[in-house]
Amino acid sequence: MRRAVELAASALGRTSPNPVVGCVILGADGTPVGEGFHRGAGQPHAEIEALAVAGDRARGGTAVVTLEPCAHQGRTGPCAEALLRAGIARVVYAVPDPNPTAAGGAPRLRDAGVEVTGGVLRAEAERGNELWLTAVRQGRPCVTWKFGGTLDGRAAAPDGTSRWITGPGARQDAHALRAAHDAVLVGSGTLRTDDPHLGLRHDVAGAPALRVVLDRDGTIAPHARVLDDAAPTLVVIGPHTPEPVLPGRHEVLRVPVTGGVLDIAVLLDHLWARGVRSVLLEGGARLAASCVARGLLDRVVAYVAPLVLGAAARPVLDDFGAPTLMAGLRLRLGDVTRLGDDVRLLLRTRDLPGGEVAGHADARTEREPEPARAEGRTAEGGAA
Repeated sequence: MRRAVELAASALGRTSPNPVVGCVILGADGTPVGEGFHRGAGQPHAEIEALAVAGDRARGGTAVVTLEPCAHQGRTGPCAEALLRAGIARVVYAVPDPNPTAAGGAPRLRDAGVEVTGGVLRAEAERGNELWLTAVRQGRPCVTWKFGGTLDGRAAAPDGTSRWITGPGARQDAHALRAAHDAVLVGSGTLRTDDPHLGLRHDVAGAPALRVVLDRDGTIAPHARVLDDAAPTLVVIGPHTPEPVLPGRHEVLRVPVTGGVLDIAVLLDHLWARGVRSVLLEGGARLAASCVARGLLDRVVAYVAPLVLGAAARPVLDDFGAPTLMAGLRLRLGDVTRLGDDVRLLLRTRDLPGGEVAGHADARTEREPEPARAEGRTAEGGAA
């Protein structure tokens, strides 16, 4: 199963609106005979790829897959039926499919006489597919707020300078984080102050994310870096704002204004409808506060530098209406990673259903257990 999780990660950021999924096929004698992963929407699912490699060797064997095999006909056929046609005798999966349209593969396989075991290494598989799983469970794109700041929560010095609060290791990691998301979102303040590009740098490979700019009053400059041809850009304006003229293949979207700010919930509904399942919020402080206040935040990735700037410096987060300690947003700590002199914190607004990886917050550094044949573990969290 751990190999299947690794395979799934190969396509992170390239499969929306579908999940990342990995699959390993074991022959009847327990030896691996095929593996595969889902490469993108409309392409073969992980089980189909793995079965194609395994061929006749799959008959009487075991399919180990990170997500419950689907039971519906979409752009591709149901994987549960493909496993039955291949003669698979046992299916081991990590995470039950929360999508009601696709779920049902496990009971279909059981009804056909296949032995089915679920929940194996669920915590690791949940983490690898967290963005998609969170989106499907919430019914909107998963929203991650990313910021680089000082130890006292400041995003820029009193004179406005912010480059560079964090070091090169943190900046490279932040670009890898960007590559894993479908869309990256900034507010008009960040647009004016930093003129961000929102593309991928630091030798980070991946498909460019949709760049989304909140610009209620339509003040974006035609020469803004976010309007180059490196990736598509969506400029979000108010309902009565004169539409700006944009170069290239960029779009303008009107959304309502609520409480003086663009309605983020409406924007997220629009992004969901166009297949976006994960949004990386990169700035600024007012936009992040609006998401916190409306309960639209799922995760926080904070790059904290060993630097103190004091109260006159610009904070990473504006006021979001928490007058008491109990009214604050209490986060769950996930990973803690050192990047040079900086520290990267992954925090969540709610626990993952699968929990954290036992023994360490970061599954990538967990000790590999002794090898075990797939049929040797059937309990929740086993290591098939």
